[in-house]
Amino acid sequence: MAAPCKVPPRLLLGFAARPFSGSEARPFSAERLAEKLRAQKREQPKEAPKDPVRRRVWELVQLTQQLQRVHPNVLAKALKRGILYQDDKIVVINKPYGLPVHGGPKVKTCIADILPILAKMLYGMKSEPLHLCHRLDKETTGVMVLARNQDTAHQVQEFFRTRQVEKKYWAICIGQPKPTEGLVDIPIVEKEVESQQSHFKMTLAPNYCMSHEDGKMFKVRQHRDAHMAVTRYRVLSSCPSCTFLELHPITGVKHQLRVHLAYGLGCPILGDHKYSHWNKLAPQKLPESTLKRLGLEQVKARYLPLHLHAHELILPEIDGNTEKKIHLVCKPPLFFSRSLKRLKLEFPESEKK
Repeated sequence: MAAPCKVPPRLLLGFAARPFSGSEARPFSAERLAEKLRAQKREQPKEAPKDPVRRRVWELVQLTQQLQRVHPNVLAKALKRGILYQDDKIVVINKPYGLPVHGGPKVKTCIADILPILAKMLYGMKSEPLHLCHRLDKETTGVMVLARNQDTAHQVQEFFRTRQVEKKYWAICIGQPKPTEGLVDIPIVEKEVESQQSHFKMTLAPNYCMSHEDGKMFKVRQHRDAHMAVTRYRVLSSCPSCTFLELHPITGVKHQLRVHLAYGLGCPILGDHKYSHWNKLAPQKLPESTLKRLGLEQVKARYLPLHLHAHELILPEIDGNTEKKIHLVCKPPLFFSRSLKRLKLEFPESEKK
């Protein structure tokens, strides 16, 4: 079963609820007192399961919750310790699992909020805040590039926009894609899913469809809101129920890799509960053999993290010779490596050295 990334002990510290005090400005009503007691109980950590597999699932759930409660200074220190590369133009961090890049309605802490603090830790109190150059999903881990000034950020963003950045992701998926190496070239569009819980998802918007009557292909009118999306993939290792994939996204559409694997190849990423179903929001349904190897019950599958990791980026040199490259590599988190081991999937020979 998957296990959480190791983080400094202080990163796992939350803030205890304030104890009740007799010096409150006004007395508690019974209803207010009951609600505060319930809130305190929710804040208190539950006892960790004794079974090692279930304990790692429990720890990962606790970690994702704690990431939203830790002090920004503590989180900035953790990111600083995990820096992969830095020079006078860019800083490259190892983005942890469960930490969103941007804020939102339910987001208390995000990378964007921490950038001014991280810049001061690295370059002094008068330093300019670091700038985001691209984004990764909240659940995706790995290489993330930050710029030291706005001009550099614009330049790196232009590299991404004009597809001058070589990107390599690793993913564990359910099933085996056929063929074992190929190119998925299917546009993607965002659509509303009408179900008991109405929600939005990215989905395929193919230019060609197959006739149900005679099986022949015919061209359809392109959806006006669809985005061109191209993903190259190859199998690194496989077992009967799962596959370890290397992914090269040629384009950069929202949730592109997740959609192309789930709906294009029929092999959703392990832990991708959003794209394992189309018409409902439900935990991913795993094959019995996968559950057995992970030592997991289906009812606990909802806690599986997304096994998608930004392993490698190759950037043109900033303000320099475009023939020269900046090669950035990040090892996968501990839960990813442990899942590979349990599923008996192997790293490429080049990564074993």
